[in-house]
Amino acid sequence: MNASDIDDNPGGMTAVLAENARRTAAARCPYDPVTGEGSPLTRLPATDPDGNLCRIPAAMADDPALPTTIRDRHAWCSLRFRHDFEFWAATCVRIKDKLTGRDIPFTLNRPQRRVLATLERMRLSQRPVRLIMLKARQWGGSTLVQMYMAWIQCIHHRNWHSLICAHVKDTAATIRGMYTKMLASYPDEYREEDTALEFRPFERSTNTRVITGRDCRVTVGSSECQEAVRGADFAMAHLSEVAFWRATPSQSPEGFIRAICGGIARQPDTLIVLESTANGVGNYFHSEWLRSEAGLSDKVAVFVPWYEIDIYAAPVPDPAELWATLSDYEKRLWRLGCTLEQIQWYREKMREYSSHHLMQAEFPTTAAEAFANTGSGVFSTEGIEALREGCSDSYRLGELSTASPLLPGAMRVGGFIDDPCGHFKVWSPPGPGPERYVVAVDIGGRTDRADFSVIAVIDRGAPDGRPAIAAQWRGHIDHDLLTAKAAAIAAWYGNALLVVESNSLESSDCPDADNSLTLLSALNRHYPNLYRRRSPDSATRSLEQRVGFHTNRHTKAMVISHLISLVRDGAYVERDADACNELAVYERDPSGRYGARQGCHDDIVMTRAIGLWVAAQIPEPVDLSAIGRPRPRRIY
Repeated sequence: MNASDIDDNPGGMTAVLAENARRTAAARCPYDPVTGEGSPLTRLPATDPDGNLCRIPAAMADDPALPTTIRDRHAWCSLRFRHDFEFWAATCVRIKDKLTGRDIPFTLNRPQRRVLATLERMRLSQRPVRLIMLKARQWGGSTLVQMYMAWIQCIHHRNWHSLICAHVKDTAATIRGMYTKMLASYPDEYREEDTALEFRPFERSTNTRVITGRDCRVTVGSSECQEAVRGADFAMAHLSEVAFWRATPSQSPEGFIRAICGGIARQPDTLIVLESTANGVGNYFHSEWLRSEAGLSDKVAVFVPWYEIDIYAAPVPDPAELWATLSDYEKRLWRLGCTLEQIQWYREKMREYSSHHLMQAEFPTTAAEAFANTGSGVFSTEGIEALREGCSDSYRLGELSTASPLLPGAMRVGGFIDDPCGHFKVWSPPGPGPERYVVAVDIGGRTDRADFSVIAVIDRGAPDGRPAIAAQWRGHIDHDLLTAKAAAIAAWYGNALLVVESNSLESSDCPDADNSLTLLSALNRHYPNLYRRRSPDSATRSLEQRVGFHTNRHTKAMVISHLISLVRDGAYVERDADACNELAVYERDPSGRYGARQGCHDDIVMTRAIGLWVAAQIPEPVDLSAIGRPRPRRIY
């Protein structure tokens, strides 16, 4: 049943309340880690040494040692500890309850049980355990991961060393503090060693502790001090708040994680978990999350939405009134399976925030919401995620073969050459049709530290009628080579309308301003289908024709507003995931100016904004297929 199924028809609320009761009962399904009731793992019935009925993991039921433990409770528990993390956690681990502050047995909540099932599927299939976890708040994801690692070190392996690394060392130390607390309260009757399980310093190291009797080292580190953890012998790594790991000119989160994980063998019971709350898009954590979601990474992606956390529910004073006033978003929550109590909590909690975007960032319903910007974001989160569905890694990568790298020879195109080191991605090669393509150019800098230059090809003749990205070149290059490359790409795509964002070439602040104007003049001389605008001449106060699109506050607002509507309505097809990343970090500052979030790029966004706006202005097609035929000089 969804919210649209029930309106004012008789008996409508009766059906709603019945469905709500069913959902509430399902969420409150009894769970007992001692008897095995409600466990997510495959279990079989058994009788413990005290004659109590329980359900044990299937792996324990198949263990040849099981018959010898039937009459010995200690042996039974020891064997069950090896196969049953939930039973071990409830028996041997105590944690601090977030609501009462008391120390209580570690009984897994609903999200923790779901994540455990994922971890155990990998471990029991003898696969390396690899997980990327996008966290919401207050459900204990880090606690579960740390105790799972402790279970492997205390029960399964000796000399099985682990790393806890966070964005700052204090966070990693806090996570290790859970381990310290667990060892301090570990029941003596169940330890296999002659000495108590506890942390001891390891060779005067301030970062590493060793568990006595197990010879398992536990090291803490931070992304800010990477050398302290490089080169160590780790079998497990818990990498926390990865989205907040900073990139610097000399090191990157990706490089550091590769160095850590590269030293962990791909063998059973090794473990790597990347977990974090979201911190925008385009960073390493977001990119790795998308790869994992798409099944392209070695990691399994796990996201826990707010409504899976049991504490997020509130009494409903008047169910009929709540149902009658559901917003479109609240109806969506009902369709996702939320109860009325959860929707009531969400409505009340949202009053604490000035915008729904802020609420979504703190209490995400979907992974896309978790990665979304706060209130300064310009483009619709839902629209961006819909665009991602069209993104594809199925492209040809290379460069065009031309008679010369400079004009006019660059326009004599011999064809496409595949090159893994190339910068030109082609999703759709040139197709037939007059005035089918628009090529937009955003001019960046020459060095790796500068903005990128981007050449985007927009196909106005895609099958479903929506403009689509057909190809893209992105890199750093000298401006004369860039303008020639843009002309070559446009010529290859049927002498497409070439739109050059001309600010960089027209600016008097340009280090090579005279030569830049020469480049525009060369394009005007050699390329037959250039975008031109009307511009006022300061001397004569008349309008003159100028090559290129000039971006100022007025024209930028115009093209961005157009792109906002296209993204919102799904009115164009994106192919490049990096474009979606840039859309998600594009903001409007308090003064009303548009731009990328600090430290991010917007070069791809501007080619879409300018190119799609121009594409929408082009009148009915005219056959321009003959290269030798003079082109009409349209003014836009």
